Amino acid sequence: MKNTPQAGAQNRTAEAAADKVAAQVESTVSDLAQRGRDASRSVREVTDNFSTALDRSLDRQPMTTVALAVAVGFVLGALWKA
Repeated sequence: MKNTPQAGAQNRTAEAAADKVAAQVESTVSDLAQRGRDASRSVREVTDNFSTALDRSLDRQPMTTVALAVAVGFVLGALWKA
């Protein structure tokens, strides 16, 4: 293939397009990583809040808490079989 001005221009255009795509991919990956960190942080907060609420419930109403846990277990077991 001859090295013509037209071929050089096409090469530069292709390189510019590849650079643009690479930058977009990098931006998307960075955004997804940030969203993953945010989701992880949110799950951790919910877990901490649930744990605190469960501890308080066990202290204040132990029988109700146990009954609720049994009911949830029963429902999950029934759903698991189905």
